[in-house]
Amino acid sequence: QVQFVESGGGLVQAGGSLRLSCTQSGSAYRSAFHSNTMAWYRRSPEGQRELVARILHNSNTGYADFVQGRFAISRDNVAKIVYLQMNSLKPEDTAVYYCNQYPPIRIFWGQGTQVNVSS
Repeated sequence: QVQFVESGGGLVQAGGSLRLSCTQSGSAYRSAFHSNTMAWYRRSPEGQRELVARILHNSNTGYADFVQGRFAISRDNVAKIVYLQMNSLKPEDTAVYYCNQYPPIRIFWGQGTQVNVSS
């Protein structure tokens, strides 16, 4: 059974940076971590969960328009870790951040990590 554990969140002032980490334990029921597209998602207090960034098995990346140029997703296939480097943070980036495969597997959602950006 796969579990994703997110960490690295916290409170930061606008313009600051955080680096989130997501560790996978266990193995995907169909394929290994290194062959899966992975992604970071977030859910703000007011909204639904939304896609932030994704990274393919070959490390090609894609970003939501609202984080383009500010966030960077990366992965370590040996350690089974996905990172999200967040720079130039804005108050509207305040949310709980989650990682999962892309498209997401419902039973793999973890607890997420809270990011709070103060103005």
